[in-house]
Amino acid sequence: MKFETPAGQNPIDQLKVVGRSTDRIDGKYKTTGTAPYAYERHDVVPNQAYGYVLGAGIAKGRLRGMDVAAAWKAPGVLAVLTTLDIPKLGLGKMNTANLFGGAEVQHYHQAIAVVVAETFEQARAASFLIRPDYAPEDGRFDLAAEARSAKPVGADSAEGSGGGPEDRVGDFEGAFAAAAVKLDETYTTPDETHAMLEPHATIAAWQGDRLTLWTSNQMIAWSKGSVAKILGIPPENVRVDSPYIGGGFGAKLFVRADAVIAALAAKAARRPVKLALTRPLIANNTTHRPATIQRIRIGATRDGTITAIAHESTSGNLPEGRPETAVDQTKLLYAGANRLTAMRLARLDLPEGNAMRAPGEAPGLMALEVAMDEMAERLGLDPVAFRVKNDTQVDPGHPERRFSHRDLVGCLRLGAERFGWARRSAKPGQVRDGQWLVGLGVAAGFRNNLLTKSAARVRLDGRGILTVETDMTDIGTGSYTIIAQTVAEMMGVSLDQVVVRLGDSDFPASAGSGGQWGANNATAGVYAACVKLREAVAQRLGVNSADAAFADGEVRAGNRGTPLAQAAAAGELVAEDGIEYGDIAKSHQQSTFAGHFVEVGVDVDTAEVRVRRMLAVCAAGRILNPKSARSQVIGGMTMGVGSALMEELAVDKKRGFFVNHDLATYEVPVHADIPHQEVIFLDEVDPMSSPMKAKGVGELGICGVGAALANAVYNATGVRVRDYPITLDKLLDRLPDAA
Repeated sequence: MKFETPAGQNPIDQLKVVGRSTDRIDGKYKTTGTAPYAYERHDVVPNQAYGYVLGAGIAKGRLRGMDVAAAWKAPGVLAVLTTLDIPKLGLGKMNTANLFGGAEVQHYHQAIAVVVAETFEQARAASFLIRPDYAPEDGRFDLAAEARSAKPVGADSAEGSGGGPEDRVGDFEGAFAAAAVKLDETYTTPDETHAMLEPHATIAAWQGDRLTLWTSNQMIAWSKGSVAKILGIPPENVRVDSPYIGGGFGAKLFVRADAVIAALAAKAARRPVKLALTRPLIANNTTHRPATIQRIRIGATRDGTITAIAHESTSGNLPEGRPETAVDQTKLLYAGANRLTAMRLARLDLPEGNAMRAPGEAPGLMALEVAMDEMAERLGLDPVAFRVKNDTQVDPGHPERRFSHRDLVGCLRLGAERFGWARRSAKPGQVRDGQWLVGLGVAAGFRNNLLTKSAARVRLDGRGILTVETDMTDIGTGSYTIIAQTVAEMMGVSLDQVVVRLGDSDFPASAGSGGQWGANNATAGVYAACVKLREAVAQRLGVNSADAAFADGEVRAGNRGTPLAQAAAAGELVAEDGIEYGDIAKSHQQSTFAGHFVEVGVDVDTAEVRVRRMLAVCAAGRILNPKSARSQVIGGMTMGVGSALMEELAVDKKRGFFVNHDLATYEVPVHADIPHQEVIFLDEVDPMSSPMKAKGVGELGICGVGAALANAVYNATGVRVRDYPITLDKLLDRLPDAA
């Protein structure tokens, strides 16, 4: 199905099933421990052996050799495979770092060997007996030191954000120099790790020259192609199966070392092999969100009209890596005739920087939305009013291109009303609650809406059961449920008559999970397949498909109602189709918006920051399942708290690795850190997005919330922290007198 014009009235608009707060149909499996995750697929293939990956102990250099004799002699060992035993492998379509093979060490904990044994403990013990001989080289590990030599680089995050090395509209320098009120500040964000609960894990088995990977991966079609490319085998000889994923946040968008090495180890051992990356390897061997140094300049008239805005960001990565695209939202979020955005990339020898939830916008808004608050204060304007004043309904760089639907103002105004923003003290440090200084903060949230093709197959059997098959994944987002809701709505049945099968590369290729594009596009692909199935059902029953109504398990035309199951009485009906998009996204800018509001308390003696209340008001098209959408948003809000207050990969700038590479030392929010969170969805649809008229919310929840928290800390204390995370040491000696 080609989607080229705005969606008109269609069966989804009935909203009998879609749009309802529906319990997740996979919830019962996850709460009872019966949902099989990658490492737990004990029944998929017999005689599984265990692999254990050894990471490099240097950050840059070469391997002169590896003594593996003792490892081979260890109890239970079936195979020892080192990076020197095979030629350097090619890169997958989305990889920057080499995953295995060859003597060059690009970063700390790069995989250099794998041991396969009968038990996990035997494999781990044997790996410690390997003796690598390194030729270390000096590396570059300090972004601040390398920023001076960083080069202008353009890039696309592959998730909807990006830009050229330098993008200009108008005369920024002239307008900034002439502005009555100016701001010029620099903000930094640290390296972060995804810290998902389920590690990178894979079971690999060969049957002749055919490889099956039971793994944890967000993008099945991408990964199937990458595995084939890396291993040099035909794509049709690779099957990837990932029905349940215990979190990814972008870390599992791409093939990582666990999948490639499990495949190689299984071939070497001539046994199915299962392995999982340890927490230190997840931090140092896989990907992370790169640190940024961001300079923001804003110029405005005295009435608060922005006349000049510039956002420049520097980040680091391995050679051939991409920058963190932190400037992208600044092109679109606020009006202003004269604009500059620019990105620079420093070469670093740290592990690969790549996508983490809302790449670009998440760190970019942590700077931009604090700068907007600082500018509002200089202008003597309320921060909400300043943002509303500079709203735009067109792309500022291309005024002929309107937004398909944009209600940022509605988010901010409703949020201010519901949060009690009018009670906020404009002067910082004025509100006390016992030992706590109390403050309120606001920020805008922004994330683009991406359209990407997605396909599905739907089957109707003689019992009236509908089975949908697509390689779409569920990383805890509720894909099983919203896909079932889509089928139920389109075919006029109840949810208990729908079976959803996901995550298998033998199924039609979907949009996959990432960039908050999954829900809208995957359900649109299912919609297309259901349209084709409705036509087949109508033909089988001898009615005109245009006149047929599917409701309550029947197909109705005129005065006649026939059970849906009867259409398949003579044999199963199968329909396969997908959604493909024309140029509709080029004519109108498609984005999602939020207003984030946070209240914090800061202890006057210790500088401890406690979040007291959080509110997000979101404008993101039709909400397919408000219950699961809320879960996505509050998850993003929680990650935003982590980014603002605690998350930071500490870099050993001498040895070139992330020191706090486990969940004991890399701090993330826990239940005690998170108070009541309220989420409001504006009642809206966007017909230009898809037949579902939906968008995405999975990453909108993290976009802006960190800045709202930072602004609340400032409002509470009068202390402005521009270097994240906002830890006690950055506040303690600057707090107002506690008396």
